[in-house]
Amino acid sequence: MNKEEIKKVLPHREPMLLVDEMHMEDDVCVSRYEVKGDEFFLQGHFPSMPIVPGVVLCEMMGQGAALLLLDQLNGESIPMFVGMENVRFKHTVHPGDIVEARSRLLCVKANLSIIESKATVRGQLCCSAKLSVALTKQSV
Repeated sequence: MNKEEIKKVLPHREPMLLVDEMHMEDDVCVSRYEVKGDEFFLQGHFPSMPIVPGVVLCEMMGQGAALLLLDQLNGESIPMFVGMENVRFKHTVHPGDIVEARSRLLCVKANLSIIESKATVRGQLCCSAKLSVALTKQSV
């Protein structure tokens, strides 16, 4: 899926849409985002040495992980983080880096999905976490 196809299933929009493309490899969702350098979250983090904040890496993984739930994203439900466990930051991410997140569904309980996700840059682990994503009804 390219960015325009992703916009048809995820409610996120710029500047918070943090997935440029995705595809499935067996039961793993692979999503990518290129850090361009002009993103709002880099403006003050840090001006002389821009580093993608850890919470933004988690959001990148979460958005990519939500695409695992494609069949349930029908325009009525939206994916929302309800928890993160065992979050670890291993390497910094900078402008020009392409973050690749690989996400795998561990289990589903009613509207709650538990997803394992790992983000890498050039094969080096940057962030890993177990994500809890709930499908909730859109409200106006």
